[in-house]
Amino acid sequence: MTMRINKRGRAWTLAVFVLVVFGALIAFYRTPDDSFADSKSGLRDKVLPGELDDYYGFFSGGHSGEIRIVGIPSMRVMKRVPVFNLDSGSGWGITNESKALLKGQVVGDTHHVQGSYVDGTYDGKFLWVNDKSNNKLARIRTDYMEVDAIVEIPNSQGTHGTFPQRYPQTDWIITNSEFRTPYATDLAGMSDKANFHGVHTITDAHKMEVIAQVTTSVNLDLAATGYRGKYSFATSYNSEGGVTLSEMLAKDSDYLVVFNWDRIKKRLADGNFETVNGVKMMDGKAGSDLTLYIPVPKNPHGVNISPDGKYAIASGKVSPTATVVALDKLDDAFAGKIQPIDCVVAQPEIGLGPLHTTYDGNGNAFTSLFIDSQIVKWNIQAAIDGYKKPGAKSPVIDRLDVHYQVGHTMASMAETKEADGNFLISLNKISKDRFLNVGPLKPENDQLVDISQKKMRLIKDEPSYIEPHDCIIVRRDIIEPLVKDRVKMDEHPNFTTENSIERDGKKVTVRLTANAPVFGIQEVAVKQGDEVTFYVTNNDEIPDLTHGFAISNYNINFVVGPYQTKSVTFVADKPGLYWIYCTNFCHALHLEMRLRFLVEAA
Repeated sequence: MTMRINKRGRAWTLAVFVLVVFGALIAFYRTPDDSFADSKSGLRDKVLPGELDDYYGFFSGGHSGEIRIVGIPSMRVMKRVPVFNLDSGSGWGITNESKALLKGQVVGDTHHVQGSYVDGTYDGKFLWVNDKSNNKLARIRTDYMEVDAIVEIPNSQGTHGTFPQRYPQTDWIITNSEFRTPYATDLAGMSDKANFHGVHTITDAHKMEVIAQVTTSVNLDLAATGYRGKYSFATSYNSEGGVTLSEMLAKDSDYLVVFNWDRIKKRLADGNFETVNGVKMMDGKAGSDLTLYIPVPKNPHGVNISPDGKYAIASGKVSPTATVVALDKLDDAFAGKIQPIDCVVAQPEIGLGPLHTTYDGNGNAFTSLFIDSQIVKWNIQAAIDGYKKPGAKSPVIDRLDVHYQVGHTMASMAETKEADGNFLISLNKISKDRFLNVGPLKPENDQLVDISQKKMRLIKDEPSYIEPHDCIIVRRDIIEPLVKDRVKMDEHPNFTTENSIERDGKKVTVRLTANAPVFGIQEVAVKQGDEVTFYVTNNDEIPDLTHGFAISNYNINFVVGPYQTKSVTFVADKPGLYWIYCTNFCHALHLEMRLRFLVEAA
């Protein structure tokens, strides 16, 4: 009996030992993508079916000309908002309303999505995004997640860095011209580098009109604004004024250019400016009282303001350092009491190819290293304490390998005073072997990182379409309560609950309702050569019930949300019968929702 018990006990002991070893091996070999358990801090890093994300991620769409709305932490793409592009899915660039904003443009290169502010944090009302290729700035209403205004930035090329005023509210948006450009149109004037200017543009955030521009002798790249409403910033990687690569790399130091808003406003009030191509222009070259040129090594790219409003951090692409500028020293520098270089309070060596910096709100900075393919976490105060002290301890806390060659990086709420230190997105330019092979044009790789602990933790890879550039991460409670399920009935002057066909000479106007599963008119007859305008109103109240409107063989397709009205104008140049049909599955009888469009031959 005793022998039987001992054998049984040994068997149980052996079984438990095997299970423990097996579990340890699983834990040891488990990859980050297999580990979706919440972090030690209780941070929720997965979203189960039926659950909602905690953050909105607003990503630029790069060469697609759009922006993407991504749920964080799920990384689900929930909507693509067309901005500077043609989008047959929504009808952007096809409807009259969108054509009026695009003015013939169908390509774009969006870079920097930014949100509107009140007292240093997002208010959830608007987004802005730049088009670097066509030098425009668009505004998106977040209640409908649709563009409502586009402004062209004159005298500017490579309109790149974009940032809103943070305090007391967003009244100004600033944009930078990455390419120095002459205003001359003759060959001699275009060839003389003395005529080349960088341009810092100020746009009215409410009217979406350019207020003024400040010219510089250097190019202006990325942008930022302070938390006191007094200064805006631009990095310059071409202080040489070069036009070739070797010329742009000649110097070991370039600039962080600071613009003084109080002095700009005074110039405007005093009429102390010249007008160039209809824009109020002020000279902000080195030596001007409007600007401060702070030396930064070498070929700096990103500039980001810490959530406490104390520091601007600029990184040199060709220098392994980040430069920390104390903003409380700027007043003295503009007053001539100290030199611009005296505003630099730290310059830690952090790694190869530093580009952009984001924050956790706890005094730590996270900088992307393009060449090292890393995110490096470092402490700002430690860098300041060790500045110019031989043998000082490195401020670096942690390094995380990302895959691969990271450009922008952004932490949750990090561009506000409410940075919460939960998540970070690493926007990597190259994915290499992380996804299925889809041909020569590979996806890029947006990686989600948990930064809530001392050590960073890679959570998820997410493929993204070509060149998304940048993003912001905004708490759900700021945005979601403002988003509408339906368009207001009176938002469009041609909203209709009635159906009609009117002819005025060769112009035919059709007002058409859409209620699942029927259009309000079953037949529209016109003559070849008529100019036809359809106003289509969706009169269904159900939030998800969207109707489409497509005309066979007429290159027309768009969608209309609940209570929304959209219009399209075209010439009926092809005789025959063409079916107009609803393109969005709206009802069990969706396929029957159509009408006849008859074009009588001339």
